[in-house]
Amino acid sequence: MSKHKVSVIGAGNVGAATAQRIAEGGLADVVLLDIADGVAGGKALDLWQAAPVMKHDCRLLGGGDYALTRGSDIVVMTAGIVRKPGMSRDDLVRTNFKVVSGCARAWLEHCPDAIIIMVTNPLDVMAYTAYRLSGLGRSKVVGMAGILDSSRFRSFVAEELDVSVENVHAFVLGGHGDDMVPLVRYTTVAGIPLPELLSSDRLEAIVERTRAGGGEIVKLLGTGSAYYAPAAATYEMVEAILRDRKKILPCSAFLAGEYGQHDVFAGVPVKLGAGGVEDIIEIRLTEGEQRAFDASASHVKETIATLQF
Repeated sequence: MSKHKVSVIGAGNVGAATAQRIAEGGLADVVLLDIADGVAGGKALDLWQAAPVMKHDCRLLGGGDYALTRGSDIVVMTAGIVRKPGMSRDDLVRTNFKVVSGCARAWLEHCPDAIIIMVTNPLDVMAYTAYRLSGLGRSKVVGMAGILDSSRFRSFVAEELDVSVENVHAFVLGGHGDDMVPLVRYTTVAGIPLPELLSSDRLEAIVERTRAGGGEIVKLLGTGSAYYAPAAATYEMVEAILRDRKKILPCSAFLAGEYGQHDVFAGVPVKLGAGGVEDIIEIRLTEGEQRAFDASASHVKETIATLQF
C-alpha cells in the first residue's frame, strides 16, 4: 500500500504541532508549507530528525513552494493571523479571507483532488471561503471546530466529576465561537446522561467555560493562542479520513437543508471517512436548541455576506 501524504499550510504553532502529531502517529508523510519557507523547512527538518527517537518513518519536508504539495490526500489549512488586542473581528475576517483565497488557488493547482480541512479562523467562514473558491463538492471541504470544542467540554466535565475523559462523550454544535451550542442533553458519562450527575448551575458554568475556552488560554499565555488541542482535534480528523474510520465527529460542514439551514458552514455530527464528509447526521433538537443553532448559523451567514467572492 502506498503511503499517504498530508500538506499542512502554515508553519506556526498549530501547523507545526499538527505536522508533528500526524507524522509521529504514523499516518502520512507531511509537507509543512509557509511563506516563511525557512521556518517551514527548519521545523520540518527538526521533526524529521526526531523520527529515529519517535520510531516512525513518515518523511517531513518544509518550504514555501506549493509544488511540494503535489499529490496530497489532505490539505490542512492553518495559515492566517490570530486576533490581536485592538483588532476588530472584521479586520480578522478580511485579512484571513485574502490568505485563504490565495492559498486555495495555489493548492488547487497541485493537489486538486485533496480533501480540505480548514483550521484558520473564523473557522466556519473560512471553510465556506475554501468551498466557494475551490469548486469542490461539499464532501471534500470540512472545518475543524466541533471536535476541539467538544474535547474542551469533555475535559471540563471529567475534571468536575473526577472521572476519566474516556468516559465522557459529548457534542458541541453550531458556529465556532461564543454562540456555539453544547448539547448537554446528548452528553453522557459512561452512558449516564450528564444532567443526572450535575446540577443545572454546574452544567451552565461548564457550558460557559467551554464557550470561552480559547479565550481562557489566550489570557493565560499572554501572547498567542491554543495549539496543542487544536492539533489533536485535527489529527483525529486526518486519521478518520486516511484510515476510512467512518467516525461520527462534530465538524463544520456545508449545510444544504440539514438542521433547517442552507448555504452555510456550521458544526454538526458528520461521518468522516475516505470520502471526506460521507454523511451528515441529523439529530432531534429541542426548540431551544434549534433556536440557539439557528442564531449561531445566522452569525456565520452575516459574516459571509460581507465577503466579495
